[in-house]
Order: sequence, then structure tokens, then C-alpha cells
Amino acid sequence: MTTFDDILIIDADTHVVEPPDLWTSRMSVAKWGDRVPHVRWDDKAEEEAWFSGDKRLGAAGAAAMAGWHEYPPFHPRRFSDADPATWDPKQRLAVMDEYGIHAQLLYPNIAVFDAKTIVAMKDAELQLALIQAYNDYLTEWSNFAPGRFVAITGLPFWDIDATVAEIDRCYQAGHKGVTFTQNPAYFGLPEMTDRYWDPMWRAAEERGLPINYHIASGDLDPFSTGHPDNGKHANYAAMGVSFFLANAATISQIITGGICHRFPDLDFVSVESGIGWIPFALEALDWQWKNCGVPQEHPEYELLPSEYFARQIYGCFWFEDKSAKAAIEQLGADNFLYETDFPHPTSMSPGPATTAVRPDEYLDRTFSEVDREAMGKILHGNAARIYHLDF
Repeated sequence: MTTFDDILIIDADTHVVEPPDLWTSRMSVAKWGDRVPHVRWDDKAEEEAWFSGDKRLGAAGAAAMAGWHEYPPFHPRRFSDADPATWDPKQRLAVMDEYGIHAQLLYPNIAVFDAKTIVAMKDAELQLALIQAYNDYLTEWSNFAPGRFVAITGLPFWDIDATVAEIDRCYQAGHKGVTFTQNPAYFGLPEMTDRYWDPMWRAAEERGLPINYHIASGDLDPFSTGHPDNGKHANYAAMGVSFFLANAATISQIITGGICHRFPDLDFVSVESGIGWIPFALEALDWQWKNCGVPQEHPEYELLPSEYFARQIYGCFWFEDKSAKAAIEQLGADNFLYETDFPHPTSMSPGPATTAVRPDEYLDRTFSEVDREAMGKILHGNAARIYHLDF
């Protein structure tokens, strides 16, 4: 028995590896032809990959790294090479039981579900159908094991009216949150702090759906950074850390842009980005807030940035040791969630080419001496509260 066996652990960030027929089985191929995302062999890359027309979206097995025998960015070359638990809900439940995880929040694989490519399609009907097909797929997963799989809604964010409608449609289907891009301006849309987005914030707030900022969020440029001479593995390592820390800017924007002030009952979650950096980010933001005269410019903002964070913003961690414990010690346990990132390259998925250990072993080794009440909040209570989970 491990330290936390009696806690119904909620894993706040996992991914379902999309099966090759996800879109072709749910959309009209007769109507849209090969623009419907599908998997075929890529001769140049020597692997199966997702395509929309002639546009490659990503490797079919890139996200399926649980137990894989090669270090990232190398990955299964064929979908059939991946661990079935990455895409089969029955197999996933078995892994969850083995790891001591009660429930998982389900996110898309950003590298496959390439928002930049979808935005470039310039076909509103097709774009919406793609998003709805994916959301329906997650609904099917959540219905396979209600209470154990929790769907997070993807948004057709390039259309604000369609976005609000999809929030409501998926809420009615039982989804518990939405995922939104960190940088809509990257796609030629209004800045995140533009009042243009207020209908979306309002729709989510009214339904009690947290806004989740998953790293990358469709902006995949960091994947191509780093000189080739550095080596593929070194560049991949740098890319991951770059993505993690980008959410510091996201938190700064939603606070300084007045979004937290205008929507006080709306929760925000920084996903797959760690928590060790958060105390510094909040201390720096409080200092800059005062130093730059924000209280004089916006006397209506009644709280400091750190206080807005405490009221409605959350961070997720999965591999940290000293930095996570330090953040919990400094800020308390009310604003942190636990995740495994299963089955991504940086996930807590043991294998021959990873330093990860099983989630139950990690938690027992790293947090067994942390206050029991605090760990109950982090592993279950906080996520159950903000996502309205009744177990």
C-alpha cells in the first residue's frame, strides 16, 4: 500500500492518441474527400502520418510514447506499434488502476490536431465539422467510463459565435472544461485580452467550465527551434522547457488584461507547465504591478496579481521534486493540480527510454512527508471542485 491509496486521484492532464479513423468514420468523405484528416504512410519520413489533402499534420505515433524504447523525438512509426492504452479506453482503465489513478481529464494531441492548418482551410463548415467530430469522440470516451474519463472541449476559436455554441453543445454532452489557445493573435485573431473574447469567457463562466491553457495551444513554432548541429534530442529538450514557461506570459495576460477582474467566477488552469516557477512569476508580477502604476491606471482592479491567482488560477505538475514542494510551501495547496501527461514524451510513463517512474511511486517518494490535507487538495479536492466532479 502506498501513501495515497485512499485518495481518488484526479489526473488533470492526459491525452488520447487519435485512432486513424477518428475523422473518416465521423465525417463525410464523399463531401470533403481527402481534406478529412486521415492516416497514410509518409515515404519521406518513413512513418505513418496524419494528412489533410497534401498537408501533413503530424506523425500518427508521435504522442504515443508510453513504454516506448526510443528517446524522444523518436516515436512509434506506425499506429499499431503504440501501446493500446494510448487509444483504447478499456486498456487505459487498466493502466489507471495499476498506477492508482481514479480519473483522467482528456485533451487532444496538439501536434496532431494542428489548429494552424485548420484555420488555414478557410472552409467554415469543414472546420467546425472537424472540431465537432473530435469533441464527439471525447464524449464517447467519457461515456465509456463515466466519472473516470473527463472530456475537455476543443473550440472552433476562429469563429466566436461557433465557439460559444460549441461550448454549450459540449456542456450539454457532459464536458467539464474547455481548452483555449494561449495566443489567438498567432492565428490572425484579436489578442486574448481584447473584449472580442468576452462572450466566450461569459459562456464558460455561466456553465462553470474552467478555461484550460495547454502548452503549445496550436502554436508549434518551438518544435522547429534549435540548430541541427545541437542534435535532435537536445533540441527537443529545449523545446519542452520553452513550452512550459510560456504559460507565465499567459497568466500575466489574463490578470493584467482584466479578464480575471471582469469574470471573477471563471477558473483558469495552466496545463502541462509545472509549478516551480509560479512563486517567482507572481512575486515579479506583483512588483511590476505596483512599480508600473497599474493601481493608478486601473483603480477598479481591487486585487494584486497574486490575489487574482489565488482566487481563480491553477497550475499543474507531474515530475517536479524540490521545486514543486517549494511552491506548495510558499503558496499553499489550494491552487495546484496533479497530472501525469500520459502518454506523451515527458509523461510519467515508465519505459526503457525515460527517467519517469510510475505515478504512485513518484507521489510516494516525493510527497509522503508533505501535509496530508494539502495533498488531498492537490490530488483530488481542487480538481473535483473546479471541474464539478461529484466523487
